[in-house]
Amino acid sequence: MPLIISAVLLVVVLTFAVVRPRGLPEAVAAMPAAALVIALGLVSWHDAWAEFRELGPTVGFLAAVLVLAHLAAEHGVFRYAGTIAARKGGGNPPRLLAAVFVVAALTTAFLSLDATVVLLTPVVLATAARVGARARPPAYAAAHLANSASLLLPVSNLTNLLAFAASGLTFLGFTGLMALPWLAVIAVEYLVFRCYFAGDLRAREAPRPQPGNGPAPRYALIVLALTLAGFAVVQPFGVHPAWVAVAGAVLLAVPRRVPVGTLIREANPAFCAFVLALGVVVLAVQQHGLEDLIHAITPDHADLLGLLAVAFLAAALANLVNNLPATLVLLPVVDSSPALLLAMLIGVNVGPNLTYVGSLATLLWRRILHTHDAAPDARDFLRLGMLTVPPALIAGVLALWLSLKVGS
Repeated sequence: MPLIISAVLLVVVLTFAVVRPRGLPEAVAAMPAAALVIALGLVSWHDAWAEFRELGPTVGFLAAVLVLAHLAAEHGVFRYAGTIAARKGGGNPPRLLAAVFVVAALTTAFLSLDATVVLLTPVVLATAARVGARARPPAYAAAHLANSASLLLPVSNLTNLLAFAASGLTFLGFTGLMALPWLAVIAVEYLVFRCYFAGDLRAREAPRPQPGNGPAPRYALIVLALTLAGFAVVQPFGVHPAWVAVAGAVLLAVPRRVPVGTLIREANPAFCAFVLALGVVVLAVQQHGLEDLIHAITPDHADLLGLLAVAFLAAALANLVNNLPATLVLLPVVDSSPALLLAMLIGVNVGPNLTYVGSLATLLWRRILHTHDAAPDARDFLRLGMLTVPPALIAGVLALWLSLKVGS
């Protein structure tokens, strides 16, 4: 009965997050659910507090990087990225797609997937209109790369931060092992996109003029470069990357005199509360049977077949319960093996490209396209996901296996 109650509450929370009735924030369902599992004794106060303390620094980083990305947008970083993509595309849709792949992959890796979904996607739509290309290929590229291109750095995705804390790896060690999988997954995605959207890439539409973008935002680009370098520099000293992101945000905020209220709003406290509450609800499911089940079916050997099995299991779980809960469930099972942990990350980061519910970023991307009159088709998204996810998982795991062999 405790497992059933916990599972029902998790389903309710995730369903609410997907549907978001009347636009209410995800925390509206997650926080009462977390309070209920504590009140019913499904999770003790001690365990709930320990979960909050464990997730707290990661959620703090999430808030800081959301503010950092917003301020980068205010400085014109994403408009400038769109200008570069349009220039490199040169009015040629296939070249534009390649440019969007590069820009989206770098944005996701360095500023997190939320920046790609929330801030880059509208720029990509405007850029396609400017050069007379159909919006579907670059728009879908933004969604896919928000997930799959988040493999590179510990700071690229909330799932990465959770895994990084348990991995025992250094910032540069993590990045070194995941660089080849990152490139392999992006290459597979690009090849499939070129084939799947061949018709769209041959078609041309009348260009629609867009507002000018101005010169390169040099100050903001320098601050972002220093912030990225800071993530790697401070990690050996035990400084959490959240403090580096805060410092970068302050440097971007001061010249523009951004009001404190705006910074708080852009930190999205409601979503941060949702992540914390979700962690408690997932903990209840773990403690009452799910963790034992996952232990029983997860390989404990880090050979190639074991890595593939963990990645596909993680991808399947991400599409069943969303990638953040999937990470929380799988971490205690694989955290004793850095190799299996990294294979899990490939699964929970690439797997969400299969369905809308795989990641919150994808759900947010869908809402953004609706607001721009470019609503995606669910069947189209699923077909593209079925063509990209399996080969991308295999390519990513093979590249990880090779990286581990070379690094051993």
